[in-house]
Parts: sequence; C-alpha cells; structure tokens
Amino acid sequence: MEKKSQFFDNAEAIFNGMNTFLTTKTVVGEPIVVGETTIIPLVDVSCGMAAGTFEESSKSKGGGGMSAKISPTAMLIIQDGRTKVVNIKNQDAISKILDMVPDLINKITNKADVDKEATKQAETILNESESKYID
Repeated sequence: MEKKSQFFDNAEAIFNGMNTFLTTKTVVGEPIVVGETTIIPLVDVSCGMAAGTFEESSKSKGGGGMSAKISPTAMLIIQDGRTKVVNIKNQDAISKILDMVPDLINKITNKADVDKEATKQAETILNESESKYID
C-alpha cells in the first residue's frame, strides 16, 4: 500500500504544480494598451510530466518532474473595434488565408486597415518578449 500512496502523492504534487503554472494568462498574455490600441500576446504551451516510485527492501524512493515549453505564436491587435492577428510562427497556406479574412472583411465593409504603427509596435513588443520564452 505504501508504493501506491507514494506514487499518488508524487503525481498529485506534479499536477498541483502544473495547476499553478498553467493559467489562461499563460496562453493569452496580459493585454498591453498602446494609445487606443490593445495588443494581446498569444503563445503555445507544451507540457510533459512523469512520476514514479521504487521500493527496495525497506527503503522507499520516489520522484517526479514536469517540463514545459512556451513559445510565442501571434499577437492579437484590437483597434477601433477591429481585430487583427499578426502571426509570428511559420505559416502554411491555410493559415495565411485565414489571416487575410479579417482584412478582406474590413475592405469589403469599407473600414480602414489596422493602423500600421500599432502593428509595428506589436511586433516590437513581441520580439522583446520572445527572449523571455525561448532559450
């Protein structure tokens, strides 16, 4: 019974640690307000975890660990009621087409594009924050 209890204790500790590490703010960062523009960073989060126990005669041993990788993927730019996603990862053809849809809708409805200065500021902020998440 000791083995089972120790294993579950290790696994529970790892999952509780992951619970405090991963929040919605991990995937969708804190909004950044630049003038009348709101910039929200979006990131990918990958996790791996392991737990185990070992019993040799009267000695009980156990351990566990968790690993996470966070990489920025895009910036969501909201300005004057318009929204634009600026991707920073390698894109396939479908992603590029999906990125163009909001711009096409804005052009069809005679709305101007998101301010180029706001897009430039978002890219600058993203590049500065990228070093925090990538080794």
